[in-house]
Amino acid sequence: LKMSWFWFYLPLHLLMTACLCHSIKAPTTSSQQSFKTDLFNFYHSLMLADGKETTIHLLKDIPKRYYFVLEEGRPLAPFTITVTPCDVPIEWSILVHKASASFLGKAAQGDHDTQEVSKSQKAPNMVSTIFNYKGNSVETYMGMSSHSALYMLEFLSTERDTHITVYLTTDTTSGHLYPELPMDPRIDVIGIGHTTVTLTWKHSPPVLQHRENIQYCLLVNEKHNYKSLCAAETAIRSSGIKLPPTLALSLSPYLLEPQQVMILSNSELSIINKASSGEVRQICMGTKNTYTVPNLSPSTQYYFDVFVVNLLTNASAAYTGTFARTLDEPEPKVVELKDGKVIQVALDGKKQKFYSLQYQARHKKIQFTFQLCHGQVRVHITKNGRTVALENISGLRCFSLKGKMLDTYLVQLRSTEETNSSVKVQVSPHFHKPLFPLIPESLKIKSFSKLRTCNSVTIAWLGTQEESKYCVYKKRIEEDQVWMELRSADMCSGPESRHKSEKVLCKYFYDINLQRAVTTETIKGLDAGTLYLFDVYLFGPSGIPVRYHSKAVKTRKKC
Repeated sequence: LKMSWFWFYLPLHLLMTACLCHSIKAPTTSSQQSFKTDLFNFYHSLMLADGKETTIHLLKDIPKRYYFVLEEGRPLAPFTITVTPCDVPIEWSILVHKASASFLGKAAQGDHDTQEVSKSQKAPNMVSTIFNYKGNSVETYMGMSSHSALYMLEFLSTERDTHITVYLTTDTTSGHLYPELPMDPRIDVIGIGHTTVTLTWKHSPPVLQHRENIQYCLLVNEKHNYKSLCAAETAIRSSGIKLPPTLALSLSPYLLEPQQVMILSNSELSIINKASSGEVRQICMGTKNTYTVPNLSPSTQYYFDVFVVNLLTNASAAYTGTFARTLDEPEPKVVELKDGKVIQVALDGKKQKFYSLQYQARHKKIQFTFQLCHGQVRVHITKNGRTVALENISGLRCFSLKGKMLDTYLVQLRSTEETNSSVKVQVSPHFHKPLFPLIPESLKIKSFSKLRTCNSVTIAWLGTQEESKYCVYKKRIEEDQVWMELRSADMCSGPESRHKSEKVLCKYFYDINLQRAVTTETIKGLDAGTLYLFDVYLFGPSGIPVRYHSKAVKTRKKC
C-alpha cells in the first residue's frame, strides 16, 4: 500500500503519548490536559472494538485507518483479525510501532497474494508492516505480541466505493464469532438431472454440538460463486432488489419486497429474488447437509454456495462454492399429423414445454388450421428446418403454405401463460374440403345499449359469403361471475355442452356483399335488471362449430 510514513508515525507517536499520559497521574496544566483529552478522544473514535464485528465503508482510492492496542499483561498476548470484503477486491495491511515490534504472527489462510514480513526486518521511521493482502477472499490473521503494542490497520479500495467487515478479538478461549468450517469445506455434486442438482457437504463442527443455534443456507444463481454472505447480499442489492438483513437467512420475520417470493415447506425456507439479471434463490434447510435443488432450467449452468449461519449472532462462514450444469432437455415427442384429421393438444403453462407435431406433405399446397380453445398459444411452423410462420394465435387461424411434395413441416406449440392452454390442429391439402367453416373478419358480438328494454336486448354479429347455420344461447349469471366465465370459456366446445333451456334460436344467413354480411337478433322474454351471457355458434358444412366471443348484457331495471 502507498503510505506517507511521516503521517503514519506522527499519529502513532502522539497516540502512544496520549495513552501513556492518560494513565499517569502527574500534575498538568489545564491546557495540557485539554489537549491530551481531545487527542485521546479523536483516536479513540478510530479504535477497533475488541470482540465485535465492525462494518467499515471505503471510498475509492481513499485509505482508511483503524487502530488497536495490545496491553502488556501476559507473556504472549494472542489476537485474531478477520476481514471480509463485501464487494470488490481490497488491499489491507497491519502495521506495528517499532517500539513494540517483538511479535510473532502468521496468516490463518494461505494465499499467493498474502505476504508476511519477518520481525527481523526494520521499516523506516520506526514502523513495520507485518502483514498485507490484496483480494476479495475472507482473510484471517492470527498473531501474538510479547509487549504492549500499538497496531494500525489500513484499508484501500481502488475499484469503487465499497464496504467491508472487520472482526478483532484478543479472547481466543471463549469460542469464535464465525461458525467453524470442517477440514474439507468443499461442496460435492452427487447428482445432476434436467431440472435438479443434488449437493452434499461435510458437517460444520458446531452443528454437531449446537444444532438449535446453527443452520445451513444455500444460495443458487447463474452468475458466479460468492466468497461471503455479505458479498452475495451486496450483489443482489446492486441488481435492484432490496433485501432484509443477512438475506433473511436467520428466519427473522422481515417483510419481503415485491420482487421476492417466499416458500416455506418441510421446515425449509426458500426466498426467490427476481431480478432483471436472473433469479437468486436462498434456501435454508436447518442442519441437513444433503439437498436436492428443484425447479432448475435444463441446459443451464448454476453456481451453488453453502453458508453455515449462527442464528444467535447472524455471523456466517462460507464453504468453497461449486457449480454444475443441468442436463439438456430431452427431445420432445413428435406426433405425426394426418391429412384432414383434427387433434386437440393440451399445453402445460407451468412447465412451458413445447408440443411438437410433424407432417410430410403429399401436395405442393397445404393449409394448417388452429382453433384456440382457451388460454394463449404460440405457434411456430418450420419447413425443412426453416421458419415459415411464428405467431401468437387467437380464435381460429389458418396458414396456407406452398412448397414441394415430401417437404417436412414441424409445428411447435407452447402456452404463453402460466395457466394451461388448449388448441385444435388440422392440416389438409389446399384443395381439400375445409373441415372448419369459413369465418368472418371478427368473432365479436355487439350489443345495442339504446335498444335494451326491461325484458329484451338486441345483439349483432358478422356473417360470411357462405351460407351457414348460426345458433344463439343465453345464460343468466351474477355480476361477480362475468370475469371468470369469460376467462374459462372453452372456444372449442359446441352447443352439445349447453343445457337445452339455454338455447334461444338457430338461423341460416349469408350475404355475397361482405359489407352487408351482418345480422341482428332481438332476444325477448328476459327478466328486468338481470345480467345475461350470450353466445353464438357458427356451423360449417362439416358440422364442426366455431364459437363467437361471449357477450355479457344487462337488461334495464326500469322502463
